[in-house]
Amino acid sequence: MSDDALKEFEALDIEPLIADRPAEPRDASRLACVDRASGAVTHRRFRDLADLLGPRDLLVLNRSKVWKARLAAAKPTGGKSEILLMAPASPDGLVWTGLCRKIQPGQSLNCAGGASAECLARNADGSYSFRFSAPVDEAYLAANGAVPLPQYILKARARRGAEAPADEEKYQTVYAAEAGSIAAHTAGFHFTPDLFARLDAAGVKKAFVTLHIGWGTFKPVRSEDPASHVMMEESCSVSGETAAAINAHRAAGGRVIAVGTSSMRTLETFSDDSGTLRAGEGRAGLFIRPGYRFKTAGAFITNLHVPESAPLYMTAAFAGRDLLFKAYSELVREKYRFYSYGDSMFVS
Repeated sequence: MSDDALKEFEALDIEPLIADRPAEPRDASRLACVDRASGAVTHRRFRDLADLLGPRDLLVLNRSKVWKARLAAAKPTGGKSEILLMAPASPDGLVWTGLCRKIQPGQSLNCAGGASAECLARNADGSYSFRFSAPVDEAYLAANGAVPLPQYILKARARRGAEAPADEEKYQTVYAAEAGSIAAHTAGFHFTPDLFARLDAAGVKKAFVTLHIGWGTFKPVRSEDPASHVMMEESCSVSGETAAAINAHRAAGGRVIAVGTSSMRTLETFSDDSGTLRAGEGRAGLFIRPGYRFKTAGAFITNLHVPESAPLYMTAAFAGRDLLFKAYSELVREKYRFYSYGDSMFVS
């Protein structure tokens, strides 16, 4: 087994710490500050970020918005099913790729809103192609879709008998603008308008990229040799304005802080070996694991991740595997809240 398999993270007792809802207010969540130079781990609140950063810092945030991609369905026999819609595969909105359990090509499902979906084929990445009887567009999803919450949140609520909050609003960043993700940019959950105002007052700059989070982000890394893991590509883009702002900031000696693994992967996809960013649209297929040399960001804000996940491997690559395991072990002892709705860390 490769020595960067990160199997030791599976031994941590995280299940009781899985957050089933976000902190209220959002910026009251806890923030673990991990210093790569000293190896120190200190504990703050996310709202303290405005006291930790200044004019030499620029935050890079992913502006992708989660669409209501979970679609309830039923088999012709009446059995319950559902489709997690990944991306449209035709311009008319009739053909989509998606994930579905116990479906075979040729079978049809009856979906919410009166539409039917025929399974056309199983794709090489394990997803399926579906043809719908009516266009599945933004209006259809707004009326019939549901927020695609991770199963571990739903299971945590079921175990605790917890009442569900209003996830449609909460499972979204306050700055989300462009629909296309099937999972949230969770590192951005902790920002509030008030915190942004305080960051602005401290001279902290911000720039936006777009990466539509798909199956690539949460497909488990289960290969014995992580180098053989295939990262499913996700669409991403960097505007000319963002590229110019980041390049100028770095040229002046400033520090770029990637907010979330999706922002980090976008930066790494569009930067050259010197860290200079280019504008454009593309597909991000990088699987970043320990040993990777980061080119643009000098610091990283990220949530606390699921074992065997690509985000955990990326965080280990940035922080260092041993330091990250030390930090996670301490955060378990300190009862931090884990995963999508949980707390976060600032790795500098």
